[in-house]
Amino acid sequence: MNEGPSIDPAVFSYVRTVISIIVGLSIGRLLTGIARFIQHPKKQKIFAAHLAWTFFMLIYVIHFWWWEFHLAAVHWNFAIYCFAATYASLIFLLCTLLYPDTMYEYKGFADYFMSRRAWFFGILIGLFIFDIVDGWIKGPGYLSSFGPGLWIRLAFYAAGCTAAIAVKNVRFQTAFAIAALVCEIGWALAEYYTLI
Repeated sequence: MNEGPSIDPAVFSYVRTVISIIVGLSIGRLLTGIARFIQHPKKQKIFAAHLAWTFFMLIYVIHFWWWEFHLAAVHWNFAIYCFAATYASLIFLLCTLLYPDTMYEYKGFADYFMSRRAWFFGILIGLFIFDIVDGWIKGPGYLSSFGPGLWIRLAFYAAGCTAAIAVKNVRFQTAFAIAALVCEIGWALAEYYTLI
């Protein structure tokens, strides 16, 4: 399904460039958002859950881009190209949801995040579905190479995100955000450790 007799390296180079632009915009959005707290510490109060999701997304974006190199062996077609571009675009959308252009109608990041949480967590669930499809595109055995840990991680995220859409409790939101951040750091470190 996803392996062809010959792969034109120029095709993957082109795709990688397009995805790099979107990923770069995502990282730029997050870093610019973090810089706001340093530049204007009294203007915007830090909301722990929001900040934890910021670092979660930063790690997720970096992790996503690293593992997209596995797409070098894929036989590219327009459908897979559209999928990869959409996946990267969802990541960018999540980053812009964390740091909107303006927040005039909100009291701060806590008020903003809680009011937009259904969008954020709904798109995040979609992102995890895209992650499964992305692994499937990379070839037979790619998903199974991660063992049951991948499915436990995704089930934890899906259940947590579903609950976070419904639950307004700030303690729950903060606890889930920190747990997700720790889980993502652990997942990334476990994967990178095998590559050292």
